[in-house]
Amino acid sequence: MIDYIRTSDGLYAYRWPRASVTADAVLFAENEGQTFVLLIQRGNDPYKGCWAFPGGFLNMDETVARCAERELEEETGIVLTGMQLVGIYSDVERDPRGRVITAAYSAMTTMTEATAADDAAAAKWWPLNNLPKLAFDHDKILADAMRVLKINE
Repeated sequence: MIDYIRTSDGLYAYRWPRASVTADAVLFAENEGQTFVLLIQRGNDPYKGCWAFPGGFLNMDETVARCAERELEEETGIVLTGMQLVGIYSDVERDPRGRVITAAYSAMTTMTEATAADDAAAAKWWPLNNLPKLAFDHDKILADAMRVLKINE
């Protein structure tokens, strides 16, 4: 049994420290002989203004895979299910907000229009050969997603 209480403001308080869990969606698309990856520009700190994969915190009533799908839809308007697990990223220093573990999911899809929403300031398909600097450890996640999906660029 998990030893916690729910506070009056709706938050949870645990006896022992807990890590937060997030999920990221790494989408690739081919267009005119080039491979593109979908990124969002972060609207909030940390890394406000920097580019990252669509993603966010796990809700208590969803699986991690569903979290990746939900965050993708909330931040870009793109609906996609059945993404492939790329990996779990748990470096202690990966997120300046605290202990955050993420599961990254990926898919090759069609290049549909992305519309920034929720906490994304912008959403854009970037060619793999001309990417901006990525937030968090998303450069490592990108390399792993390319390896898993056998994308050479």
